[in-house]
Amino acid sequence: MTNAKPGGRQDLAAAGTPPRPARVPATVLARHQAAVAAIREAYAALPPGSPVRLAKRTSNLFRFRDPLPARTPATSSPGLDVSAFTRVLHVDSRRRVAVVGGMTTYEDLADATLRYGLMPLVVPQLKTITLGGAVTGLGIESTSLRNGLPHESVTEMEILTGDGRVVTAAPDGEHADLFRGFPNSYGTLGYALSLTIELEPVQPYVHLRHFRFASPEACMEAVGQIAAEASLRGHRADFVDGTAFSPQEIYLTVGAYSDVAPWVSDYTGQRIYYHSLRGPQEDFLTIRDYLWRWDTDWFWCSRPFGVQHPAIRRAWPRRYRRSDVYRALVALDRRYRLSETLTASRGRPQREAVIQDVEIPLARSAEFARFFAAEVGMSPVWLCPLRLRGEDTWPLYPLRPGQVYVNFGFWGTVALPPGRPDGHHNRLVEAEVAALGGQKGLYSTSFYSPEQFWARYNGPAYAALKRSYDGAGRLTGLYEKCVRGQ
Repeated sequence: MTNAKPGGRQDLAAAGTPPRPARVPATVLARHQAAVAAIREAYAALPPGSPVRLAKRTSNLFRFRDPLPARTPATSSPGLDVSAFTRVLHVDSRRRVAVVGGMTTYEDLADATLRYGLMPLVVPQLKTITLGGAVTGLGIESTSLRNGLPHESVTEMEILTGDGRVVTAAPDGEHADLFRGFPNSYGTLGYALSLTIELEPVQPYVHLRHFRFASPEACMEAVGQIAAEASLRGHRADFVDGTAFSPQEIYLTVGAYSDVAPWVSDYTGQRIYYHSLRGPQEDFLTIRDYLWRWDTDWFWCSRPFGVQHPAIRRAWPRRYRRSDVYRALVALDRRYRLSETLTASRGRPQREAVIQDVEIPLARSAEFARFFAAEVGMSPVWLCPLRLRGEDTWPLYPLRPGQVYVNFGFWGTVALPPGRPDGHHNRLVEAEVAALGGQKGLYSTSFYSPEQFWARYNGPAYAALKRSYDGAGRLTGLYEKCVRGQ
């Protein structure tokens, strides 16, 4: 069943020199170059002092801004039209590379590459995450233990910088500093217009095994075994992630590519993927359904909308069982403070949104799991082991090469203790992550002081990049965007 060629780190490392540039068809390249010229002109025409926004239909950030004040011609403008950068420009199946518009969703990107029996080395778990977003804002998935993070399989980026230039950034050359500093810059240095990425071969199915552990310590020991051996109890680990329902009930799901499947499960209808982790222990999915197994129910976050109730689920159109639909509903709720008003009217404690992804060194991950269960108490929690693919460091998100980390993802609300202000649990998490030598993603709320923030995210390196590529401060700064929500 699982006799696919191994997909461990050794195979990728032995793949040879970086792939040569893909040859984009001339007509496609001409259209793209015209779109680049147009957006550069549009950027230059923005009124001085006006905020720079991208005109995007969806977002996977959880830094909700208050409504902007009424526009005036002197101070505001519509967002930059990036619709020309939402497509795959070329897939070179022989060289296993793709040239992709920066605003292309992974749903569209995966569809384009799967036609050739290929996929990106890391495919983040939600369909509307864009390639440019996963690189500038980081991304992760169940191939991250062997393939690292999405930006590590990028070989070249075309970037509209804050000072209005369009530059090509690669590991070597004039803009190598921008190439290395772009990950975790969140669009504060510029926007990726196109990216060239490596691809890997896939097989039609993924064979899953769900392994249960009765303690965080036992689970993390198994993660260490997978990191060392690329397998667990004889099952090859092309993919690995986990789900913690409690400290006494944790599952690692280990997936292996397969040419055949005796059956195929479907979690886009009445069945719910995360419910399946509790049994049976074995499963098969098509490669496409595996990539989007979490999107249908936004992991488990569709629960507050009632979509997991059988009667509501049957009535809820399948095309609307998607993460972007649920996220839009959350944005609507935040905008009009519906849940907050309802909670107050019922005399219940106010609830704090605790929506974070953090990376903890494997040796300290069991400690974090027990801390989180005791101090926050939210469940389930997603676990995703990762390790940088290469020996290079990335200055704005300084993970250590060679070290195994575990990403903990938790998304929901918890009741605030009496007398505690909003942000109480998030601050506890930030302090614990720092104490354990971890890192925290910046796609959601943060509470760091400027001194804490720049100590964690390499303030000197960021300041140098900002001077080089946005010296006039045309784009919002990283601290202002990720902590102050500007």
